[in-house]
Amino acid sequence: MIKRISTLVVFLAAGLISQAQETDDENKIKGRFYGGLESNMQYYVDDPKLGDFEFDDRFRSNNYLNANYNYGKFTAGVQVEAYEANSLLNYNPKFEGTNLATFYVNYKSDKIDITLGHFYEQFGSGLLLRTWEDRALGINNALRGARIVYRPNHNIRLTGLYGKQRSGFDVTDGDIYGFDSEFYLTDWLQLEKSDLSVGASYVGRYEETNIENPDFSELTSAMAFRFNYYLGSFYVNGEANYKTEDAVINANNDISNDLVKDGSAYQINLGYTKSGLGIDLTLRRLENMGFFSERKPEVIDANNTSINYNDKIMNYVPGLTKQHHSNLANIYVFQAQYRVGNLDVDILKSGETGGQLDVYYTFKKGTSLGGKYGTEIAANFASWYNLAGEYRYFPQDYDTQFFGRGQKYFSDYNLEIRKRFSKNWRSGFYYVHQYYDKRLVEGGDQVNADILAVENVISLPNKKSLRVELEHMWADADRRNWAGATVEFNFNRNLSVYFWDIYNYGTKKEAEKNHYYNFGGAYRFGATRIALNYGRQRGGLVCVGGVCRFVPENTGFTLNLSTSF
Repeated sequence: MIKRISTLVVFLAAGLISQAQETDDENKIKGRFYGGLESNMQYYVDDPKLGDFEFDDRFRSNNYLNANYNYGKFTAGVQVEAYEANSLLNYNPKFEGTNLATFYVNYKSDKIDITLGHFYEQFGSGLLLRTWEDRALGINNALRGARIVYRPNHNIRLTGLYGKQRSGFDVTDGDIYGFDSEFYLTDWLQLEKSDLSVGASYVGRYEETNIENPDFSELTSAMAFRFNYYLGSFYVNGEANYKTEDAVINANNDISNDLVKDGSAYQINLGYTKSGLGIDLTLRRLENMGFFSERKPEVIDANNTSINYNDKIMNYVPGLTKQHHSNLANIYVFQAQYRVGNLDVDILKSGETGGQLDVYYTFKKGTSLGGKYGTEIAANFASWYNLAGEYRYFPQDYDTQFFGRGQKYFSDYNLEIRKRFSKNWRSGFYYVHQYYDKRLVEGGDQVNADILAVENVISLPNKKSLRVELEHMWADADRRNWAGATVEFNFNRNLSVYFWDIYNYGTKKEAEKNHYYNFGGAYRFGATRIALNYGRQRGGLVCVGGVCRFVPENTGFTLNLSTSF
């Protein structure tokens, strides 16, 4: 049935495309065809330091072809994906072969927006529901079903949806129901100097269970309330989420009546901005907020389940820490601890609590600290802890306190100073102090790390530029000290080349004293970009926006091609 629907959508899109040259009385094209192609290819080689390539298929590629056609108020689209001869290392094994991945038909007017097929949606900050695509992380958890958005006026937005979540080229067993409302109250309350909006959401996941006499309902419901308020330079927004009782995944990646708990998530963000100054504070508390389209994770191998591949996850819970661009500052990265965990008798966790503070300040031009061009300073402070409470290893149970904090997971305190010294020369200085308890998060050591980085960018004649960055990490555990350097040369806006290397010289294990290098370049022409590089990948987490995937050590060639039309 689904294949028939897919074929119908493809032919509908093709039919619309065939009419693309129809014109109205003013000789304007009625329809518009658009889309894009992206191909990420790698060829893996044996490495005398890292060892031989031990997986199947040395050549692998992830390819995405997206095509859409808009005709008046209607839009139809498809996305075909090809993972040949296999997907890139450590992507979801369900991404295999070539197939139709997503399809949709949409009707949109001033008040009504209706989608049939695959769609992406987010309620509030996404703590209950967010479906999205991120190809770098191997995430595409679109819902396949129907969504209706109704806007009776510019102050009200109502959304209703039903669907099943994408998993590979198929969908999961759980049925997802959702309703979201957004109300803009500024006009109704006749607020002249401020803005206020409120919203409420409901998300339900229905999945039958084979547990006899379950202590939980087969329908798991989650509700949320949120608000946004702005007054001049001040803003505050908050969100409260609650998830009804459900079976908790145990250490064997199974579920039972032994541990059934509800979940909650609370987040508040407030800040102040004016010329030259910005302050932003986010506080969050998560307890048992794993929300999956299937209760029981799919076991992929001895070390991984579907959760490790960001598969079947309904909500969006990023790690709230600064997203560093330094290579060394991204060795120890924090992933949000939103699930119940039972790693050892001394490592019991049920969520996280903590916060992040950002402060930005610009010293004005002409002042003693600003100089001729001004000086920018940014400081960031983030700390995250397990929830305080009483924990029992066997039989597993916990009772948390709403306030207070337990064992510390992670902290990142950093300072960034940017200064332009002349029209053609600007510099940046970065200091980062990190604490990471790998023992609590993924297994390993407790690490304290200090990182220094200095960056210089020099503008040259004929639109050329040179960027040089030097960085060093001092760490007291794990693989200890690292050094790194990056050189990037831009011939113009279209062509650039680069080389970077990080060296783990401080490790106590001789086999780990490796250079992880990478060199290559990129060329842009019009809407097309081509990038080619060769290098050695450090094993670890690769993160985008606080969400991560694990990548094993490897060496090889990479070719990236993307274009839009």
